[in-house]
Amino acid sequence: MKNTKVVLDMMENVKVGLKAKIETVAEPKDSAVNYGSGGVDVYSTPAMVGLMESAAKKAVDTFLPDGYTTVGIKLDIKHLAATPIGMKVKAEAELIEVDGRKLTFKVEAYDEAEKIGEGLHERFVIDSEKFLSKLNNKTIK
Repeated sequence: MKNTKVVLDMMENVKVGLKAKIETVAEPKDSAVNYGSGGVDVYSTPAMVGLMESAAKKAVDTFLPDGYTTVGIKLDIKHLAATPIGMKVKAEAELIEVDGRKLTFKVEAYDEAEKIGEGLHERFVIDSEKFLSKLNNKTIK
């Protein structure tokens, strides 16, 4: 098992300023009605948050050591405007802080007309094998 200092040294390319964008089309499966998060067929907050998380993950993935990935640990998001199903949606993420293995991103989402969401998202760098081993050993109390 690698110690934390070795991992942090291997993450030297994970720097403030890394960015990524992801674009999709709002589909019926993404609606608030489908998620159970609302009663109107519009692009849902959970779908928007998922797109923002994907953009943040994408921003750093290629810079992490082999066998490492990130998991989301905190969200502070505002959903600013509704988006109709069928419209394109884009999420952008920028790494704004690196604190050891904790990464903080500024995230924003847009549809074809306007900004629809913004906020901060934290992710934590994990050793995938170690994480899954702990998960597989989790038991019901």
